[in-house]
Amino acid sequence: MAEVQPGLGLAHQAAGNSGLTLATYPTPGTLRRPPFGLADVVVILGAIALLTALARIGSGTLVAFVPQKHLIPHIDLAPRFLPYYAARSTLRMFVALIWSLLFTFAYGYAAAHSRRAQRVLIPLLDILQSVPVLGFLTITVTGFIALFPGSLLGLELASVFAIFTAQVWNMTFSFYQSLRSIPQDLTEAASLYNLSLWERFVKIEVPSSMVGLVWNSMMSFGGGWFFLAASEAISVGNVNYTLPGIGSYVASAVLQKNVPALVWAAITIAVVIVIVDQLFWRPVVAWADKFRFEQSAAASQPESWVYDIIRSAQVLKLVARAWAPVAEVVNRVLSRITRVHPSFQRGRGHAIGEHAFNAALIVALVLLSAYIAHFMLVTVGLKEVGHAFALAAATMTRVLVLVAVATLIWVPAGVAIGFHPRLARALQPVAQFLASFPANILFPFATMAFIAFRVPINFGCILLMALGAQWYVLFNTIAGAQSVPTELREMTADLEVRGWLRWRRFIIPGVFSSWVTGAITASGGAWNASIVSEVVTWGSSTLAATGLGAYITEATGKGDGAREALGICVMSLFVVTINRFVWRRLYAFSQTRFSL
Repeated sequence: MAEVQPGLGLAHQAAGNSGLTLATYPTPGTLRRPPFGLADVVVILGAIALLTALARIGSGTLVAFVPQKHLIPHIDLAPRFLPYYAARSTLRMFVALIWSLLFTFAYGYAAAHSRRAQRVLIPLLDILQSVPVLGFLTITVTGFIALFPGSLLGLELASVFAIFTAQVWNMTFSFYQSLRSIPQDLTEAASLYNLSLWERFVKIEVPSSMVGLVWNSMMSFGGGWFFLAASEAISVGNVNYTLPGIGSYVASAVLQKNVPALVWAAITIAVVIVIVDQLFWRPVVAWADKFRFEQSAAASQPESWVYDIIRSAQVLKLVARAWAPVAEVVNRVLSRITRVHPSFQRGRGHAIGEHAFNAALIVALVLLSAYIAHFMLVTVGLKEVGHAFALAAATMTRVLVLVAVATLIWVPAGVAIGFHPRLARALQPVAQFLASFPANILFPFATMAFIAFRVPINFGCILLMALGAQWYVLFNTIAGAQSVPTELREMTADLEVRGWLRWRRFIIPGVFSSWVTGAITASGGAWNASIVSEVVTWGSSTLAATGLGAYITEATGKGDGAREALGICVMSLFVVTINRFVWRRLYAFSQTRFSL
């Protein structure tokens, strides 16, 4: 959050931190400032260009699409089509990001503020995170297509939903963790000022979570690139669906063994990542820096030339002034209807609701257990279930090795970047590029290298999984390090606390809860990445590892719904069990021992 100024009430300071503007008076400098300048011209032209591009690209989602008559978009591997394909994919990524943010705020808020909801929502989040993208596509593609018969929009929504499932879980975990880690003095001050639920949300909870949410959103956005090929070149039940995009372009190039096309695709994605970083993520990081919680200003702050232009544009200030009365009315209405009544919280209805909720939960668990037992005994058989569990144990070993190695490598790097803003400005684009670059583009080259050097795929797939999952540890560590108040860093420097003592007493406690969030999401991401990492293909050559990811991929390709469902259920069971008995206990430990 921004620097706390003495003499101002919590509501006024929090309103400034949350982006809600208060009444200000013009200074002589602002009175002499010209009404419009170069920044306004840039902003207006940029807005026109953005709207034009959205209209042009969005029109492609409404074309005719009839799978039965083979009216399916064709992917041309000519390089001149790459800018359009990249634009279509980028639009899907941002639409999925918007829906991910909305889901994050609703789901994370409910899980953090209701113990009854938390007991269901957090385990459910573990399960949803463990379900691979292929599992969601298998269930949803037919339904989305049926919603918009004869139009490509249904398949577009299915692709966006698949990208959404690759982005949203990490963001939700981050927001939930931030809400549970809000400093106690802020919570007490909110009660003292009798803030409504809406006022707490916009003035305390969202600002407190903003730094971590921004960095995890960047990581999630990069993770979406990893599964872009699976979400644009969809194969479900022996039926292939293709959407124009950079992911389907890569899938076609791999199938045709077209190395030049892969190189052009890699260059295009690299350019898109750099453009998105400069025009979107850097301005957002610079804007989010004002939400840091500290008593003294940071020595150096993130910078962005786009953010500077936006702040200088007078036209946006005029729009903000015009919107201010409407925003004030909305805030008053939402504050009034979300006012907290202590008598309601202490009523008997809470106890009655608790018992009803527990009874409904027990009934649901009994019915689910009966269905699972019938599925294992009748549909697939116990022998197949045992085989799936053995494959899951092999994949679990790879996941644990990946998380351990990623922690040893990226926690020190993340702390260095988070504690040094100048280093962050230099390395953030590099980290963002490495995290965003879809590692599965490298899989064909890795397949050729594995074949040439006779590298066992059972070991090589760990490297492939790490390319997509290790960045969760890095980005969460960076966010945790940046959230540590500057005055604490200055105090340890003044006391000359160095070496292992500094790590043990200051750094590890400061970033531990963020590391747990990163480890949880990296573990879930690694399980999900095993779907595309344990089976790699180059033309007609295929290498398959011994693991649950390869099992699910093979079952999906054959249209074997029973074994695909078995693999997904076993993967979900392993992920939920590990989260419950390992990561959740570490998370509870971080809340009780290392809360700010």
